[in-house]
Amino acid sequence: MMDLSVISIFLTNLIILIGLFIIISLSLNLEYGYAGIPNFGKLLAVAGGAYFVGAASGRILALAYGQPAGLGYIERNLEVVGFLNNSLSSSPLQSIGFLIFSIMGAAFFGGLLGYAASYPAIRLRGDYLAITLLAMGEILWVIGDNWQPFIGGSMGVRIPDPFRWIESQYRPVAVLSTVLLLALMVFLYLEYLGRSPLGRLLKAMRENELSASVHGKDVVRLRTRTLIVGFSIAAVSGALNSLWTVSVSPKDFERVRHTFMPWVMVMIGGAGNNLGAVIGAIIFVTLRELIVFYKYFFEAIAPFDVVWLEYLLMGIALIIVLMYRPEGLLPEKPTRTLSEKRLREIAASASSEKLLEEA
Repeated sequence: MMDLSVISIFLTNLIILIGLFIIISLSLNLEYGYAGIPNFGKLLAVAGGAYFVGAASGRILALAYGQPAGLGYIERNLEVVGFLNNSLSSSPLQSIGFLIFSIMGAAFFGGLLGYAASYPAIRLRGDYLAITLLAMGEILWVIGDNWQPFIGGSMGVRIPDPFRWIESQYRPVAVLSTVLLLALMVFLYLEYLGRSPLGRLLKAMRENELSASVHGKDVVRLRTRTLIVGFSIAAVSGALNSLWTVSVSPKDFERVRHTFMPWVMVMIGGAGNNLGAVIGAIIFVTLRELIVFYKYFFEAIAPFDVVWLEYLLMGIALIIVLMYRPEGLLPEKPTRTLSEKRLREIAASASSEKLLEEA
């Protein structure tokens, strides 16, 4: 029988992963589901948020405590981070401040990357834009993997732990609560945005950019703002992932996990539907983690290396969904801007005015 502590750790890690990928899939749903921008550069945004935490947040905190913040921060990384952790463990306010600064800084840096990515988005469409954004994500990954003064190169870098002041047995709960809170905030924000005039404008641009332009809408500005917001949201997920693991390494961020998998989540759940993106992330991450957790039980009977089992089963699941539910499990539905009661009142008022005019 499996130890309860193992199950508890598995469930905690699973929920944290679900929260992180909910944030990523929601950001992709904004870009693709609402605005129709085929962003295959999610790696650029997610890794950008993590790289900010590894390259900037820790250094700024080290500078505040009089520790090496230049190349010495990388060369003496364990020593410097150990000192910072000891300081943070006795100062909850500074720890919370470091957490907020890291998340907000990552969102800002992600927005800058989104602004840079908007330049090809203005000029390119469809497959060309998707390939260009994919290449931009790979460029950032190569920089992180090879430029040692940035985040330690392929070895990565340790970062201060903003949850250090919490007792170790409660730290996973604190991380989980933080991730779920931010995921809920992103969901509510995008739901509000989807019901606003801006959300309807994004969908109009998705359906026909020429028509939106003819009606006086600045499509270029809309695409730019969408990428800035989408990249900022995805960068928060990257920052949270690094603050959870208290390390940043290029090996933790790669295109299959942080670009292609979020696309599968949105396609399974239903593009253009925020709740669908959430459901898609929950289903995909849960199934994937269960497969990873139990796949070695099939090692004796599988006719291939079980390392590839998760990719095989996830591919089959995606094919089945696309065959029988191509619009996703929760298809996009028309968004009501007013309550049903208010709509009935307006309709009744219009009918009364028409009757008076005829009389």
